[in-house]
Amino acid sequence: MNSAVNKPVLLTVDDDPGVSRAVARDLRRRYGEGHRVVRASSGQEALEALRELKLRGEQVAAMLADYRMPEMNGIEFLEQAMDLFPRARRALLTAYADTDAAIQAINLVDVDHYLLKPWDPPEEKLYPVVDALIETWRGSGATAVEEIKIVGHRWSAPTYAARDFLARNAVPYRYYTIDEPEGRRLLEAAGADPTEIPVVITTDGQALLAPSDARIASAVGLTVDPATDFYDLIVVGGGPAGLGSAVYGASEGLRTVLVERQAAGGQAGTSSRIENYLGFPDGVSGAQLTDRARRQAVKFGAEMLTARDVVALEVQGSARVVRFGDGSTISAHAVILATGVDYRSLMAPGCDDLTGRGVFYGSANTEAPECVGRDVYIVGGANSAGQAAVFFSRHARSVTLVVRGESLHSSMSHYLIQQLEAIENVHVRTCTTVGEASGDEHLEKIRLDHVDGATELVETSHLFIFIGAQPQTDWLDGVVERDERGFIWTGPDLLVDGERPAGWQLDRDPFYLESSVPGVFVAGDVRAQSVKRVASAVGEGAMAVTLVHRYLEEQ
Repeated sequence: MNSAVNKPVLLTVDDDPGVSRAVARDLRRRYGEGHRVVRASSGQEALEALRELKLRGEQVAAMLADYRMPEMNGIEFLEQAMDLFPRARRALLTAYADTDAAIQAINLVDVDHYLLKPWDPPEEKLYPVVDALIETWRGSGATAVEEIKIVGHRWSAPTYAARDFLARNAVPYRYYTIDEPEGRRLLEAAGADPTEIPVVITTDGQALLAPSDARIASAVGLTVDPATDFYDLIVVGGGPAGLGSAVYGASEGLRTVLVERQAAGGQAGTSSRIENYLGFPDGVSGAQLTDRARRQAVKFGAEMLTARDVVALEVQGSARVVRFGDGSTISAHAVILATGVDYRSLMAPGCDDLTGRGVFYGSANTEAPECVGRDVYIVGGANSAGQAAVFFSRHARSVTLVVRGESLHSSMSHYLIQQLEAIENVHVRTCTTVGEASGDEHLEKIRLDHVDGATELVETSHLFIFIGAQPQTDWLDGVVERDERGFIWTGPDLLVDGERPAGWQLDRDPFYLESSVPGVFVAGDVRAQSVKRVASAVGEGAMAVTLVHRYLEEQ
């Protein structure tokens, strides 16, 4: 924000143009260096100015309003202005005949002072009063808030989605609920009602009502539009494999663009702690690891497009074309598919309706403050579930892992099992599934079903799901060869009885990470038969770039 916006505001309201100019002139003369003077000719105009200031995160130190104004007098204006800036100090400008009314206003709307017109000389009759107003305001502890602001409801799924999107993209924000006074003030300033949440307010004062991820991304400065329409390499997916491809592609001179539908990091980016990744003996959070990788890719010149949904891959001669959901396209000599996998939906009744309102897929770290003193349940027995259990154990009263299998040893790393055994408030329920989730406005109870037929109804407000791994590759149907679950076949796995895949026209076998379409490579979890580990995904991303170079040398 520029220096003028950082200055606290002194607002004057008077319907007499001569008086309005005079008071603004005298205020600028004394306070212009440290404050911004804003003047309005009516109460309604002043309220509009205050709403704009509120949305932009500015501070109002003092308001001086004329008592006698048509349509809305000074007392009525100050009463409404208090709803927007309750800490701003207030003074009435009044003629001698209205002194009694001004004194009554001090009790009615907590007016701090009244000023008689004319106020000449200002050094005696104006400045001492304004000095006192500013000093009192400073003592109230009011500070400017320049972050992006989100106004929403505790149990609103769209509000959770917006907060999660910003958090995963490392965009700082401040969150207000519509149940707290400041949240209601911001909602009023935005001209919104509770049905239009979330309201996302940018640092320049834009108010976005129930926006999409793409709208949020564009408004907060994330890159959503490509710089050109043709690249050497398009990487689809921003998890560890995609980031590895972007880093190595850009660093080796390929004009590279990475396209991600939500946030860099993928599932790994939501991991609270990764402790078996090479080079980090003390562990590293998924967010930290992927943010470093993202910055590294950008340093080498890779473009990063966020909140863009890829819906098709097409072959047009030697070009490989990626089509977005809005119909636009970009093309490249080669493509690396690194779209990873998503958690499988829990099919228990009630889960779909309560998703984002107590039922969450992934660790949802933004929910950690809400878990303090609560009983949290986590479904899953792999490393991601174990890492989440360790993380939430620092906040929740208890954490219960619900595991379908007989033990964790077949699905979770040994070091993580040892950690969980040492944490007193973490419990493991094996041979158990979640049979149902219930609640009115939000999750309130889940039913646990044991393999022996026993059931138990437990109270909880938070259920985190980490089950299965399903690739989202339906958009590639008929383009590249996939297995029965949707994972993409590559390299030697494409050869059947020594025969190359149908339609393969090159006089060579597919490279190790190459799909059934020449020039389209696959890295990470979305590849059939891949090792589901962060380190292997990064390695495949780097290897895929090497194979891209070999492919380009043939062209």
